[in-house]
Amino acid sequence: MGLPALVMLSLGLWGLDRGGMWRDEAVSYQVGRRTVPQIWRLLHDVDAVHGLYYLLLHAVLAVHPGEVVLRLPSLCAAAGTAALVAALGTRLARPRVGLWAGLLYAVTPMAGHFAQEGRSYALVAAGATGATLLFVRAVRGGSWLPYGAVLGLTCWLHEFAVLLLPAHAVSLALARAGRPVWRGWGRAAAAVALALLPMVAVSRGQAAQLAWLRAPTAQTAERLLREFLGPADEVFWVCLGLGALGLAGLVGRRGELTCAGVALPVAVVPPVVLMLASLWSPLYVDRYVLYALSGAPLLVACGAERLAGAVGRLRAGRPGNLPTLTGVLAVALSLLHQLPLLQKDREPGHRPDDLGAISRAAGRNVPPGAPVLFLPGPMRNVALTYPRAFRGTRDVMLVAEAAESGTLYGREAGPAEVRRRLALLDRVWVVADGRLLAGRRAPRNPVERAKAAVLGQQFVARREAVRGAVTVRLYVRPLSGLPAPPPPPPRPERW
Repeated sequence: MGLPALVMLSLGLWGLDRGGMWRDEAVSYQVGRRTVPQIWRLLHDVDAVHGLYYLLLHAVLAVHPGEVVLRLPSLCAAAGTAALVAALGTRLARPRVGLWAGLLYAVTPMAGHFAQEGRSYALVAAGATGATLLFVRAVRGGSWLPYGAVLGLTCWLHEFAVLLLPAHAVSLALARAGRPVWRGWGRAAAAVALALLPMVAVSRGQAAQLAWLRAPTAQTAERLLREFLGPADEVFWVCLGLGALGLAGLVGRRGELTCAGVALPVAVVPPVVLMLASLWSPLYVDRYVLYALSGAPLLVACGAERLAGAVGRLRAGRPGNLPTLTGVLAVALSLLHQLPLLQKDREPGHRPDDLGAISRAAGRNVPPGAPVLFLPGPMRNVALTYPRAFRGTRDVMLVAEAAESGTLYGREAGPAEVRRRLALLDRVWVVADGRLLAGRRAPRNPVERAKAAVLGQQFVARREAVRGAVTVRLYVRPLSGLPAPPPPPPRPERW
């Protein structure tokens, strides 16, 4: 168990300081630095599903506010998950199966990605894997109380962890468990569901946050399968073959949980249930089911064990430690195959955006006292996370600060006030989604439409710095009575 955790920790520390946060991490950072009453007020309107995580970050960031510290809970949780996967394999099969499974989890790019994210998903994975280990203990005669407590707490970190309950039910069905086991599990499951009801009630009222999601497709399922087994073709096909071989041990003796009988439902049931539900109301994102990843290396390790057993029977004498070392070497080779992917994932540009780079561009270009407009309003996340770059500037549309207003990004003026305030300006610096400025994306609400309309009709672009989808651009009002000259071609800066 120690070696998988050490490997996960080492890979997670590699490139942990990327020099910039992306938008979701920035939300975690700026909310975690608010006071507890301010966090509590925010959760009444938005992000209730992340409330427990924000409170945890509040305590962590009180020690030292910084993006590396922000990511440390996820890194420690990922290392713990690798150790728990190893413990599951050891308990359900044998120590070498646990070792192989834990190492496979540690070198999987998806696990490494979320080990370096300042969000709750790695912690949810650790809690879910711990709950699965307690589930196995309870089925074998232990108490159901720890299982229910850990899974209930995990569901409060993210409510979709409740989909682990049907996965465990499938495992009980495959094991043909007796009535006492079903009764114990049923009581624990009911307690988890009841404890989660307040969260469900609040989060349903905040469902508009997921309006950007789309229904999953067959390509969505294929992409998740590759993320679970390994994106590199060589690794994927080998793991897929070993996983299929591991299915031969899906059902054991009556009342007995098998390694495959636990691993397969954990890996398959939560994603499938969420994808099917998303055909009616889109809810699926791969990070919401990160915790299901723990089942995939277990199933692959089960197949490797069956292969090792078959080879051992063909050979005379005892093989000793050769199968164990061979498996470790195979995991090392898979790491080498996927090393370019891991390296690319550690580049700031690999995330959807890099607010650190945007703030540096703004700091070089926007002078003190200059008016600044954020389009759309959530782009203000840059200034909230990296305020030094915007020190002394004027946020022309802000009417209430984020923390005091109980919102993520603050409250802005209405459409009429937007037009009035912009009418008073001769120039304004805009931090914007480049797709909105280029007309490739329509503004979502009247405030954003008013901003875009006034900029397009009354101002011309003079200077800009572009990186990816984000633009920092100076807009100037043309002289009265003269036609507006066409904007000069953009001159992107190196950020």
